Amino acid sequence: MAEDDRRTIPEATVARLPIYLRTLADLAASDTATISSERLAELAGVNAAKVRKDLSHLGSYGTRGVGYDVEYLVYQMSRELGLTHDWPVVIAGAGNLGQALANYAGFGNRGFPVVAMVDTDRSKVGSRINGVPVRHLDELEDIVAEHGDIIAVLATPAGAAQDVADRMISAGVTSVLNFAPAVLNVPDHVWLRKVDLAVELQILSFYRQRHADATATATASAGNGEPAATGTG
Repeated sequence: MAEDDRRTIPEATVARLPIYLRTLADLAASDTATISSERLAELAGVNAAKVRKDLSHLGSYGTRGVGYDVEYLVYQMSRELGLTHDWPVVIAGAGNLGQALANYAGFGNRGFPVVAMVDTDRSKVGSRINGVPVRHLDELEDIVAEHGDIIAVLATPAGAAQDVADRMISAGVTSVLNFAPAVLNVPDHVWLRKVDLAVELQILSFYRQRHADATATATASAGNGEPAATGTG
C-alpha cells in the first residue's frame, strides 16, 4: 500500500491510543470480552464521543447494544502503534536518569527492550545496569548494526544532547526520545519526541495555583456574606 493511500490518524488520537491500549490490556487480562464507548471513556478519562471518533479512525465502529470487542481493539491498536514486534532501545547517558530508565521494567514489558546504554565515561563503560551493558558512545555504529532499527533515548546533560543526537543520527537512528533539557535540531526524516518533566510540573503548578486562587476567592466571598463561587475552574 502506498504511503499516500494510508488513512490519516490525527496526532491527538495517536497520543490517546496508548492510554486506550493500556486500559484495554487490563480488561483483556480480566477476561472482559466487550466494552462500551462510555465505559472505555470513563476508564481512559475522556468523553465517549471522543472515544468513538478515535476508534473510527481505526476502522472500528462497535456493535449497537454490544459495544467493542476488547481483544480485537487491542490487536488494532497494537498494529497501528507498531507494537506487533519489539523495538530495541538504546539509552544515551549512564547517569542517574539513564540508570533509572534502564531499571524501569515497563519498557521491556511493553515491547521496548533496552539492549544497551552508551556513555563517554570510561569508568562506566563495561559495567551493567539492570543487566544492560554500558558501551562507549564510539560503538554506536556497531550497536545499530547488531540490533537494526533502534529507538534512541537521550538522558544526557543538556550541553551534550545535540552532539549525541547528531552522532546517533549519523549511525542510522531515525527515532529519538529526548529527556535532556535541551531543544534539538534534527533532519526531517528523524522522528523526535521530547519529555520535559519541568514543563509538566509547571503545567500542574498552573492548575494548582488556579484552584488555590478560586478557593481563596470563594472563602473571601463567603466571609463578606456573598454567595460562594462553585466549580473547579
